[in-house]
Amino acid sequence: MTTLDATGAPHLAPMGPHVSADFSRLTLRPFPTSNTCQNLLRHGEGVIHVTDDALLLARAAVGAAVVPPGRPAARVNGYVLADCCRYFEFRVTSVDASAPRVRIEAEVVHAGRVRDFFGFNRAKHAVVEAAILATRLHLLPLLEVASEFAKLRVIVGKTGGPDEHAAMDLLEAKLRQAEAAG
Repeated sequence: MTTLDATGAPHLAPMGPHVSADFSRLTLRPFPTSNTCQNLLRHGEGVIHVTDDALLLARAAVGAAVVPPGRPAARVNGYVLADCCRYFEFRVTSVDASAPRVRIEAEVVHAGRVRDFFGFNRAKHAVVEAAILATRLHLLPLLEVASEFAKLRVIVGKTGGPDEHAAMDLLEAKLRQAEAAG
């Protein structure tokens, strides 16, 4: 997902929205302290992207992503990634901040297609799973995460290309940092 920060610069973060069957509505559940949540509360608009770039997802998950090239969105004050497969520009319609995770309802106001979705092989799936775990290092026992990473590394070793190996290296480095700090 891309949102705009307080200065109007694009901010990139991984987000798994709940999407209505007709792709007209989104439910987002960011943590209230996240930059994404703060940006959505501030501006009320953003862009959800569909991508098969597992390395970008891994970088975004650990806060190491440089926002890739893109262009201004068509109908919202937002940013569309140039190399995404599809994108959905949205506006926030309601916010419920009464739970530990903020519930944000949004309406899709414009959608587009940039290129075909190549898909995920086993290595890309493994990277996505590792990236999700990496966003939860503060919530999960680190020994369990390390055990899962070891299993996922085997899959990447068998079926991954250079990007998937780089993604796992990055995610494992984040785990090592958490272990050293913990």
